[in-house]
Amino acid sequence: MVERFSGRLSDVIGSHHCNSAEDLETTLKRYVWLYHQHLTQKALDHRTPVQAMKDWYAERPDLFRKKPRHLRGPDT
Repeated sequence: MVERFSGRLSDVIGSHHCNSAEDLETTLKRYVWLYHQHLTQKALDHRTPVQAMKDWYAERPDLFRKKPRHLRGPDT
């Protein structure tokens, strides 16, 4: 999963022209947010990473320091 995520990041970086380090940071933050909150993963039974974390939390809350939650978008 890590290699696939890294490959997707490479695709995002390769397809966007960034004029500054700030542009690159904003692009990466947006993609990471999108990946965790909205893109389903086959390895997680077609759930988003946040959905999977919430399910795991419901089953084993003792494994978590805090409750997983959806985050507002990076542009809000």
